[in-house]
Parts: sequence; structure tokens; C-alpha cells
Amino acid sequence: MRCPFCNETNGRVVDSRSSKEGDAIRRRRECLKCGRRFTTYERIEEVAQMVIKKDGRRENFDRWKLKSGILKAVEKRSISLEQVEAIIDEVERELFNSTEHEVTTHAVGEGVMSKLRKLDEVAYVRFASVYRQFKDLNEFMSELKGMLTDENVRAQVAHAQAAATPAKR
Repeated sequence: MRCPFCNETNGRVVDSRSSKEGDAIRRRRECLKCGRRFTTYERIEEVAQMVIKKDGRRENFDRWKLKSGILKAVEKRSISLEQVEAIIDEVERELFNSTEHEVTTHAVGEGVMSKLRKLDEVAYVRFASVYRQFKDLNEFMSELKGMLTDENVRAQVAHAQAAATPAKR
């Protein structure tokens, strides 16, 4: 493995462990030339998954491109890199565990947004604003109002359920 700092190919594995889902091996490596450490991930190479873009073009699914978009959305939020990786892993599993080898960018974006919405509403709005390409402030406000309405409905349902449950003595 080539060191990303000095390009030396001589290094050693310091630590190796499986991911939580068991679909990757995380390795901490140390360069024997410059002494710096870096992390690599080893995954099973599967059949190329294709993403159908909005204009009809097809591209290979790019995990790093997706990660970059999510990282921009969670910037300066209290979301760890492990949580970002978990979102990507979950979306990948949901989309590509079927027999289909092609998914739309719409399916990818919606999958990410559903995960981000549960994790952090600010990150969700940031991701949605880029993904949905809001044209103006009205579209943006419409999305926020929808979120607030959904939140109010959930609160009302929880309140009604609590009121319907008999008190314990």
C-alpha cells in the first residue's frame, strides 16, 4: 500500500479489524519511511453498481462522491466520520442488495436524506438544498414547513398515545 504522504510503498499494518457489518476490513497502517499513519479499508469487489443520472447518463456508483456530499452537509455538526460511513453503508445495502445493479440518483438522494433527517435536521436541510436544487427561498421554506408539520404531527401522536395510556398506580 502506497503512503498518501510520501508515496513510499514500504509500510506495516498496525491494527486490523472488521467493520460492524462485517463487509469491510479497516486497517491502520504506518509508513516505514516517514512514520505517519493512515487508514485503509478493504472491501469485496462486487459487480459494478450503476447510477442513472437525471439526464439519463449512467455512471459507476462512487462511494467517495457520496461521502463528499454528506461531509459537506454535516460540516461543523456533531456527527462523527463513523456515523457518515454508517449512513453510506446502510444506503448502499438498501439500494444494491436487490438483484438490480442500477439505481437512480433520486433513490440514492432520498436514501441519504431519510438517514440524515433522523440523525441531524440541519445536515438534512443542507443536503436537501443541494440535492433538490431549490430554485428560490419559497421552495426552501416549503421544505422547512413540511419538516415542522411532520414534527408537530409526531408530537401530537405521541401526546395522544401518552394520554390514552392509563396511569400506573
